[in-house]
Amino acid sequence: MPDIIKVSATSLTTAVAGAIAGVIRDHGEAAVQAIGASAVNQAVKAIAIARSYLDEEGVVIMCMPQFVEVDIDGQERTAIRFDVTIASRAPRAADGIDDDGEGEGTGGGISS
Repeated sequence: MPDIIKVSATSLTTAVAGAIAGVIRDHGEAAVQAIGASAVNQAVKAIAIARSYLDEEGVVIMCMPQFVEVDIDGQERTAIRFDVTIASRAPRAADGIDDDGEGEGTGGGISS
């Protein structure tokens, strides 16, 4: 899995969402980590925004939250990590599906 995207209470949700979407595009998965209620809130909002960014490209994501222990300055803290993955992709014209969703050559138009 690529590097963890760390979210704080003051993180800009649109910036985090852009990072999530970029990592998903490049690697097909992303890990988003937050410590504290406000940071978790920002992370969840960022994942929702990233979902809308990727939805425009036909990519549907899902996330699985889990508790993880992290060491910060010698102290063990509990964080929430969201493993974000691709759930499905919409077929594209390059996959043999044309704009009408019927496959090549079945659009009902006049053929030569």
